[in-house]
Amino acid sequence: MDSTDEMIGEYRASIGRKVLLMAAFLIVLFVLIVLSCAWGTDNSFGTAYQVIIDHITGKHYEIRSWEWWQDHYIWQNVMPSVAVSIIAGVGLAIGGVVMQAVTGNPLADPYTTGISSGACLGAVIAILIGFTFASTVGEYGIISNAFICSLVPALVVVLISKRAGSSPTTIILVGIAISYFFNGMITFLMVMADPNKMYAAYQWQIGSVTGITWGEIPMMLAAVAVASVISYFVSSKLDLLMLGDESAKSLGLNVEQFRTLCLVMLSVLVASIISYTGIIGFVGLIIPHTARFLVGGTSRFVIPMSIVLGAAVLVFANMVSRTITFYTDVPIGIVMSFIGAPLFLYLIMRKKSQRQIF
Repeated sequence: MDSTDEMIGEYRASIGRKVLLMAAFLIVLFVLIVLSCAWGTDNSFGTAYQVIIDHITGKHYEIRSWEWWQDHYIWQNVMPSVAVSIIAGVGLAIGGVVMQAVTGNPLADPYTTGISSGACLGAVIAILIGFTFASTVGEYGIISNAFICSLVPALVVVLISKRAGSSPTTIILVGIAISYFFNGMITFLMVMADPNKMYAAYQWQIGSVTGITWGEIPMMLAAVAVASVISYFVSSKLDLLMLGDESAKSLGLNVEQFRTLCLVMLSVLVASIISYTGIIGFVGLIIPHTARFLVGGTSRFVIPMSIVLGAAVLVFANMVSRTITFYTDVPIGIVMSFIGAPLFLYLIMRKKSQRQIF
């Protein structure tokens, strides 16, 4: 009985440590948000914090006063990109956790099924050819093309997986084939394009959160919020998938059906993000591994930790991007490549064995 009580106490203490760790990273995220608002301006950390709190509490300023300008700058120029960074970071991190469970592959990320290639092709068609699924050719035409075309690879993966067997290997191989095909079409279109338009298409592929307004956020926010809630409530099933198909089936999980539902959810989630931001790499790869390193491999802890870490890392990357942009235009996608690659190598070297890494 004493040993049982001791085990229960240790289990509760372990949960407490994990919760405290998540709370600590939430504080780090909040500090990064305030720093982002103060960064590159004459505002101090305290001033930016006060402006944010005053705006949230509904405080009004005299029009064109110093406080009014501060509030306008932070909430119209800085906060939209910070909000998108948070939403995209959360969504891509969740996508990484789910995709790695669905495929049973620790190197999988939200783009494994070729979603990013589809989105790129849609955006390139809109920019270079002018054909869109929307009523306009401009920004919303690019967004609509990217969203619709990003769903095509996922649909093909689901249909082929149903015929060839919904195994992780099939999903990965089909995703690779689709990515190569779509990338070939993208390369062909860009080779034939006008150089000025080609540069615009290339810029879209890099990934950026600048220039996004509050009106473009609701779709992303809704998709990420729904996917986050669903992922958390099916976390125990994700753990079963990580055991392998045979083990999951023996424990009562309908593997094929659950994997298909996850792929559909991931498709809508990732499409709703990258159709606005372009391709931001490494978030869906490194964040789940970092979360497992910090809180263990149980999905009900990995998912909330990934949410916090994904948001914090992308807010930090956005802050770095804005700082460098004072000298030259460096989108957040490039910054994430510089952050993600060394961090992933560090995680590999930090672990004691390959089994622990993945």
